[in-house]
Amino acid sequence: MNTTGKPETIKASFLRKAGLFYLVFVMFSYTTGGPFGLEDMVTTSGPGMTLIYLLVLPFFWCIPVSLVSAELTTAMPVEGGFYRWTRAAFGDFWGFLAGWWNWSASFLLGGAYAVLFTDYLLYYFPGLTGWKHYLVSVALIAVVTWINVRGIQVVGQVATALEIFIFIPVATMIVMAVMHWHHHPFHPWIPPRQPTFRIFGVGLALGLWLYSGYEQLSSVAEEVENPQRTYPRALALVVPLSIAAYFLPTLAGLGSAGNWQDWHTGFFSDAAKIIGGQWLGTWMVLAATVCNIALLNSTMLTATRMPFVMAEDGYLPKTLTRRHPSYGTPWLAIVLSAAIYALLAWQSLTQLISVYNWLRVATTVLTVLSAWRLRQTRPDLARAFVIPGGRSGLLYVVAAPMIMAAVALLGSDRFAAVGGVIAIAIGPVVYLLFRRTVSKPI
Repeated sequence: MNTTGKPETIKASFLRKAGLFYLVFVMFSYTTGGPFGLEDMVTTSGPGMTLIYLLVLPFFWCIPVSLVSAELTTAMPVEGGFYRWTRAAFGDFWGFLAGWWNWSASFLLGGAYAVLFTDYLLYYFPGLTGWKHYLVSVALIAVVTWINVRGIQVVGQVATALEIFIFIPVATMIVMAVMHWHHHPFHPWIPPRQPTFRIFGVGLALGLWLYSGYEQLSSVAEEVENPQRTYPRALALVVPLSIAAYFLPTLAGLGSAGNWQDWHTGFFSDAAKIIGGQWLGTWMVLAATVCNIALLNSTMLTATRMPFVMAEDGYLPKTLTRRHPSYGTPWLAIVLSAAIYALLAWQSLTQLISVYNWLRVATTVLTVLSAWRLRQTRPDLARAFVIPGGRSGLLYVVAAPMIMAAVALLGSDRFAAVGGVIAIAIGPVVYLLFRRTVSKPI
């Protein structure tokens, strides 16, 4: 959809679109990827609380967000998705913030996924340190950039292959764990003598990170075949798959491998080794390595549409609207984002999740509020999917994420609170800067 009133420079036929099959794998790859990364929740919140979080949090976070995304995608299936929904609902300022916060949040993850990929390679290549480590991370970003420039269909094909590869060892571990069940997976409920903020603050922040992003694929709605039908169906498949992908391996690992005090990032590989031997542990390390490629691949797809559509709307330099002559993708926006990821490829994911959550929570709150606002201001929009439950259903999908967001942010530690507030505050400053320096479309 061209919202600038100017002719498109590339015909829509150049852009290869993704159907339901590839969209499901891209969405799952972005929102979940695999169970890797949740291990620290076990030691901070306890085995019982972790399993409860994995089952209950979706009803307060990703399920309501998915229902909102399904309704608004069928009503406004536009490139930029939630950014343009927020702009239509609350005006230019809040729309800009939704787009900027989302794009800047991707900076905190894009480089970190590349770093994590190289960290896992140390299992096979112990000498991969220093500048060699950095070059491998940058090389991965370059390869994923090339894939994304080729378009959503190629991104979907790569995501499908990667997720199938990840699924096989994880499923093998679950099956073998059932045959070697030795421990009570819910015991203890919470760690003894653990500070409260770690149980309900850090653990909850990890949980929100795990179940975030279900509105993000709306940013490529115009690159999906029949988005009004395809997007809600993809959400209906991905949400339960994601819950199962987190809960079942964690339950199996705690019930068979135990050692909940040792669950830190990478422990799924150790659990697989305990359950099935060295071969399964090594296979799981490889799956975790590949998972970071999948996460980076899908993150780049969703996040790079933000600078493109914001430039279309006149809030960023117009050069970012350039499309690739063969693939129709916003190649310059993709390359710019990738360059920023490469500059940040020395950071670690665990340092950035808490700050990232503030930006993601802010974007999610604006998204669910947009559903409420557009019901009032644009009741004429054709909604092929409507949030069920009438007014009560609408209240649920708006109130549940906002309550959960407030609880999570209030439970943040000092580093997260200070960093998060600074990251949020940068948005209005950038808006004022670009509003004065970049010409807006007529």
